Amino acid sequence: MADDLPGRVRRVKRTIWLASYPKSGNTWFRMLIANLGRSEPADINALPSRGGIASGRAMFDSAMLFPSALLTHEECDRMRPMVYRSEAMHAWRDPDEEDAGEGIGGVHFVKTHDGWTIGDDGVPLLGGTAAAAGAILIVRDPRAVAASLAHHEARSIDDTIGFMGSSTSAFCGRDDRLHRQLRQRLLGWSAFHASWLDQAELPVHCVRYEDMHADPAAGLAAALDFAGVAADREAIARAVEFARFDALTAQEREKGFREAPPSRVDRAFFRRGRADGWRDELSAGQQQAIERDHHAMMQRLGYRADPPPA
Repeated sequence: MADDLPGRVRRVKRTIWLASYPKSGNTWFRMLIANLGRSEPADINALPSRGGIASGRAMFDSAMLFPSALLTHEECDRMRPMVYRSEAMHAWRDPDEEDAGEGIGGVHFVKTHDGWTIGDDGVPLLGGTAAAAGAILIVRDPRAVAASLAHHEARSIDDTIGFMGSSTSAFCGRDDRLHRQLRQRLLGWSAFHASWLDQAELPVHCVRYEDMHADPAAGLAAALDFAGVAADREAIARAVEFARFDALTAQEREKGFREAPPSRVDRAFFRRGRADGWRDELSAGQQQAIERDHHAMMQRLGYRADPPPA
């Protein structure tokens, strides 16, 4: 029996999804968590490699014992729930694993850009309650997302606005190349958030990037409380200090960032770190286009936007 394995301890690993539309602050949030309980800043290139990102191809291949490269996107999607449920059942792990950044306080935080979708068999792509205990949904003003995503993807802002409004938009969804990650169906900015907020399987704690930017310690404390992770005020303050934007950008300048897309090696992943930088990057017409496309969800998430013309 596994209880008899020497040198191991039994710990229940609860998974909490860190769900976000791309460029909404997910990586910053992961860095805050990675710095909890540390006496020196965490290496931005030492975030968990296995299980840290739901769409990671290596995790899928390891769990299924065959390469996902043999499968279509749709075939991978049918199998992904099994992978996440299997990962959640791994209650056995090395006692040193948590120190290596795989989790904290008995909780495994896993990043995902997947919208909450249901397969043909009625099973959620992310495995439902058998795979995770809840989700922290990180949201950001779509006007800021558009400016940041355009830079990240080397697209024009106008093209990015169209991408954010498309229900078929996806990351890593091309068929003519093999991406490091599996396809992630984004659904469009509004539909992505609706998919998470309106699903009834998992409890969701919503975190606004702008609120985190104004008071990161309070935002982190509330999220940890939702996840059931105990952390004192001193540990949270230290994590916030270690994950300052200028500290992260300094690390990226010095040694690069492995999660940056390979084709963007000459473009910084951590860019401006401002909550309102879109004001001097988007034209009035571009701002209006985003507000017209996403007015209802912006209002729902507390972002001020002019109503669309009648």
